[in-house]
Amino acid sequence: MSSQDNNQQRHKARQQKVKEKVDAKIAAAKEEKGLLLIITGNGKGKSTSGFGTVARAVGHGLKCSVAQFIKGTWDNGERNLLEKLGVEFQVMATGFTWETQNKQADTDAAQQVWQECKRMLQDDSIDVILFDELTYMVSYGYIELDEVVEALNNRPHMQSVVITGRAAHRTLIEMADTVSEVKNIKHAFESGVKALKGVDW
Repeated sequence: MSSQDNNQQRHKARQQKVKEKVDAKIAAAKEEKGLLLIITGNGKGKSTSGFGTVARAVGHGLKCSVAQFIKGTWDNGERNLLEKLGVEFQVMATGFTWETQNKQADTDAAQQVWQECKRMLQDDSIDVILFDELTYMVSYGYIELDEVVEALNNRPHMQSVVITGRAAHRTLIEMADTVSEVKNIKHAFESGVKALKGVDW
């Protein structure tokens, strides 16, 4: 047997073992339910990932809704696209908190959007919801953690929710099905590069 054939046989044996493990995990996954996903961390890409999930769901013909906190004053490429495809957007639209510098106004705006979020979480026709930057609202005390937990726990069984933002509360992380942390290695803005339309926003 040639060395190339021997390498091919070893590769095939390794891949067969991998396949058996993957097949076993797939066979063991019996439960079917909507998921709670949290995308947190200090790196760029949390909202992008959340919107990617919404785009994927829309591509499969699912009904999706989005609520955006913190941001909302900039032109939004994802909203420009997804609203045309029937995705509902509820936007706080006050901008970043360091711009507004008005806690009461920010709290009122957050609560207004949160009322719409609670409506979404009671609507079993909505398959996937994105709560973009919700973690900040909990951290700042604009929305009560217990209220968020209760609404999430009482949502329709097959409804999935994606929550993005830095410093996700420990309670939300513990109750989530999937948690991803986006780590900041390097960011163009820190080198004095302006945010780029279509890439950063």
